[in-house]
Amino acid sequence: MDSREDDGGEPLSRMAEWRDVTPLPQDDGPNPVVPIAYKEEFRETMDYFRAIYKADERSPRALRLTRRAIHLNPGNYTVWHFRRLVLEALNADLDEELDFLQRIANSNSKNYQLWHHRRWRYFVVTRSPFLGGLKAMRAFEVRYTVEAILANPNNECPWRYLRGLYKDDIKALVNDPEIASVCLKVINTKNNYIFALKMLLDLLCHGFQPCHEFRDSVVALRASDTDPLDPDLSMAICDILEQVDSLRASYWIWRKNKLSVAAV
Repeated sequence: MDSREDDGGEPLSRMAEWRDVTPLPQDDGPNPVVPIAYKEEFRETMDYFRAIYKADERSPRALRLTRRAIHLNPGNYTVWHFRRLVLEALNADLDEELDFLQRIANSNSKNYQLWHHRRWRYFVVTRSPFLGGLKAMRAFEVRYTVEAILANPNNECPWRYLRGLYKDDIKALVNDPEIASVCLKVINTKNNYIFALKMLLDLLCHGFQPCHEFRDSVVALRASDTDPLDPDLSMAICDILEQVDSLRASYWIWRKNKLSVAAV
């Protein structure tokens, strides 16, 4: 990613816009054991960011600085958080913010901070009667997230984001055909389907009524033809997850036992 897209790569210390700011170096203590050799552009950018952050300056130049810092380190929570504060203070165009997020996602789609920021933007927009409203915005976000899932089903971030779009509205999650459909598509590939099974299990536990195709697709995942699966689809999914998600095997056994108790 190009961190210098807004300023042509000129060092901040040479820009007139930043002459009134005294950079704030990172405090590693008096005797750092192993000092980190940061690249000069990263060191300078973060030194200026610390100064702006400490001063709580919510200005257009602060917003541009967070863009530069995020390009250099997309996983920095503090920079993303401060960017949100600046965006709110400036009443910034959140459609432009979506374009910025897309450029980050093109090369860093597994970045948790990226998806968290996108979720923040979603809730800001859907709470405003002037920015699109809930239904239209959610439909757009679901389509985007489904595409991200199909591109990389093993990326947990879009699966979590998909759930977050239906916060406090589980019924809508269960009734949205795109959710069940993306689960089925991923399961049918027989590759990287753990998150799809987890989502399908949650849908079933909240009342989703699957057609026979779902059952057939899950059965096709069993280890061998001689390995019988529980006739209950939710139980069968737990059995498969116990095998393929071995690090959480105990959890899937617990989930299955919980389903058994609920069925009594």
